[in-house]
Amino acid sequence: MPDEPLKGRVAVVTGGGVGIGYAIARALAAAGARVVITYRSHQPDSHTLAALTASGGETALARSLDVTDEAAVESFARWLKEEVGGIDILINNAGGLIQRSTIEEMPFSLWRQVQALNVDSVFLVTHHLLPLFRENSGRIVTVSSLAGRNGGHPGATAYATAKAALFGFTRGLAKEVAGRGITVNALAPGFIEATPFHATFTTDESKRATIDTIPAGRAGLPEDVASAALWLASDGAAFVSGTIVDINGGQYFG
Repeated sequence: MPDEPLKGRVAVVTGGGVGIGYAIARALAAAGARVVITYRSHQPDSHTLAALTASGGETALARSLDVTDEAAVESFARWLKEEVGGIDILINNAGGLIQRSTIEEMPFSLWRQVQALNVDSVFLVTHHLLPLFRENSGRIVTVSSLAGRNGGHPGATAYATAKAALFGFTRGLAKEVAGRGITVNALAPGFIEATPFHATFTTDESKRATIDTIPAGRAGLPEDVASAALWLASDGAAFVSGTIVDINGGQYFG
């Protein structure tokens, strides 16, 4: 494999300023891709962009984007076309739990928020960026979650529902765009430490209890997810599509 297997390619990573998204962006840049990241609440600083630029040799770009707002996504797509022309790789990473709540206690407005952030956003970004893919090639990787497999921890049913929906989206879209040379796959990370998600929603006690159930004996890291995303974005995965890659240290087998 060449030192920079993604040299000359353009990759878009939603939610790419922090955690798993940033680790994926960094891995793609190190492989030679020009990286464009979007952010909402975690604006990347100059050091972050400089690191991505230095890794890939191409100037990294960042743009604020509400992935649940169609007008904003349309505007982003127009800007992207003007700035970089076509794209080769799309990483649908933006998403989140928002808050823990049982279904009995959950207002419909919160349910809709969770679905909008995790499912509607993937549709909107993919729908508006598909026309930008270059001919006869392309990689779409969507970051789902182990919660979509096992229902998640207490208070995460809405989130688990949304993440499970992404499995169906991945498989359906894989068939739709296969004739264009585009592959579509999803990642289902388990417990990944050093992310805003667990810093916000998971207690230290819960973290320790979860790690005790992982046969690998440790929590995952954003880099564990990034390496899988990098492979799916590479030429080596050209015949892999409609697949869900579980990344959980043996904690769960789909």
